[in-house]
Amino acid sequence: MLAHSRKLSRVAVACLLSLGFWQLGQGAYIPAKAWLAQELMQRAWTRTGSGEVRATPWPWADTWPVARLTARSGDVDLIVLAGGSGRTLAFGPGHLSASAMPGETGNAVIAGHRDTHFRFLKDMQAGELLKLESSKGVQHLYKVIDAEIVDSRKGSLALDTESAMLSLVTCYPFDARETGGPLRYVVTARMLY
Repeated sequence: MLAHSRKLSRVAVACLLSLGFWQLGQGAYIPAKAWLAQELMQRAWTRTGSGEVRATPWPWADTWPVARLTARSGDVDLIVLAGGSGRTLAFGPGHLSASAMPGETGNAVIAGHRDTHFRFLKDMQAGELLKLESSKGVQHLYKVIDAEIVDSRKGSLALDTESAMLSLVTCYPFDARETGGPLRYVVTARMLY
């Protein structure tokens, strides 16, 4: 009876350890995927700089790098992908095709997830600088002029602006337990050059 009880205890401990490791893996999956995707996209970005058109980060990708966003004196360094679908945003920030391209007159809109790539927006302040490099290697410097919470059911972003603007958009609140919701956190910046 005692041997049976010990064996049962070992099985229970093994099951609990397995469950614990599974939970840790689940929690690490999205950040790990985001990190790996950025590594693959950095390589695609290098190929883009070498002249490859629509350099996909992996063979089955339906998106490609269109810009490189740096902020916080280089602490944030992200490859921006073409498109704003959920599939694209799972791997990195996406440039919305209906908006202006970075550096052009109009509002360039880039969306990203609040819990991975665009988490840094939570602490963004007016006056901070953002650098956006185009796929052609041209660098543009933007200065943050505003950060606001917008209800997506009632508001919209202006796309046809007279000067070159940049809007970084993510879901809000940053610490929400559930995905989705109508609120968006929008950081707006004006191009300096």
